[in-house]
Amino acid sequence: MDGERQRLAGRWRGPVAALLAALWLAGCASIPLPIRSAPEQGPSPAEVRATPQRFAGTVVRWGGVIAGVENKADGSIVAVVSRPLSDVARPEEVDTTAGRFLAYIKAFIDPVVYAKGRDFTVVGKVSGVERRKIGEYDYSFPVVQASGYYLWPKRLAPMREPYYYYPAVSPWPYYDPWFPYGR
Repeated sequence: MDGERQRLAGRWRGPVAALLAALWLAGCASIPLPIRSAPEQGPSPAEVRATPQRFAGTVVRWGGVIAGVENKADGSIVAVVSRPLSDVARPEEVDTTAGRFLAYIKAFIDPVVYAKGRDFTVVGKVSGVERRKIGEYDYSFPVVQASGYYLWPKRLAPMREPYYYYPAVSPWPYYDPWFPYGR
């Protein structure tokens, strides 16, 4: 009976391991739950700013870098500099933008946690355009009534390669890479 049990266990080991690996990999590259409920394609903030009546009530998923947080008695307003989203809905680190937008959230958002420069993605309905100032410039902000939002973890600094000095061009005149061992 032991031989039969071992044969069956060996027969299923490969497919079960492959299934578990596939599930694990699928979980690594998925959109976070609070911002999943949005269509893949939608209007950009620039398109909404140009014709707000056309897109009123449209569900969008926008993201970018937080420019500021303003707390009110009934919720918070997050000003965001939009950025294109990656395949997992995280704002990309690029120098392009489709403008700024405002996310109205019916919760308290702590400005210390949701600080300037943090990556932020929001899902919600477009409710129009609001005029505000950026410095002295009048700007039309598309407004999203948030149904879900996600603050992304801080990005890690890129790792630098250790700098290697080739002995022939070393800045130190007495540099010997074979020091303790001799030549």
